[in-house]
Amino acid sequence: MNRLDIIQALMGQKNLKNYLEIGVENGHIFFRIKSTFKIAVDPKFIFDATRRFGKSIINPYNLNNQYFEKTSDDFFAQDAQRVFSAKKLQLALIDGMHEYQFALRDVENVLDYMDDNGVIIMHDCNPQTAGAAGCFNDWEVGEWNGDVWRTIIHLRSQRPDLNVFVLDFDQGLGIITKNKPESTLLFSPEQIKELTYNELVQNREQWLNLKSADYFYNYFDLQRP
Repeated sequence: MNRLDIIQALMGQKNLKNYLEIGVENGHIFFRIKSTFKIAVDPKFIFDATRRFGKSIINPYNLNNQYFEKTSDDFFAQDAQRVFSAKKLQLALIDGMHEYQFALRDVENVLDYMDDNGVIIMHDCNPQTAGAAGCFNDWEVGEWNGDVWRTIIHLRSQRPDLNVFVLDFDQGLGIITKNKPESTLLFSPEQIKELTYNELVQNREQWLNLKSADYFYNYFDLQRP
């Protein structure tokens, strides 16, 4: 399973349609989504008008896409109020800059425009190596997930209005809903900044609230394909 499977299951069975994707790059997820209200945000799209046209032929839903080639911070400061004035978000994929404070701002900004029954999916929450788990300036080679895992710990510690868990596949898919949490953590933001990858390894299941695919289907009352 991967993030596309999760998105399609929520759209198909829970009728979540209004979609935002932060960190679109070449659009390999975005262009496959079937929704008449799709918002793409990325500082640099890795596709041109010709590719957009081709993807609209393959998936006519892409005719209505709105594209914002800018940082997510700029999008929320300059455009979000207008874009979401008539329609609240129902589903968002956050896959932008994979650092704690960036990812946290993205989540908090999305929540301001999200329907009470909406869902946020956050990629790269469960890094498997120390090299993949740090900030961008420390990254050298190989996979880079960043320290989005700290964002999960922050939300589980600081937001008692949210239920947050991580699906244990596709490099860790954080799931965030506006529900009472099943469990919480007690870290301050200052403590979270000081956590090490080795500490994450020792407490991975508890801190990330790791869940299986079966849990996802049960949580949202979905039928498995």
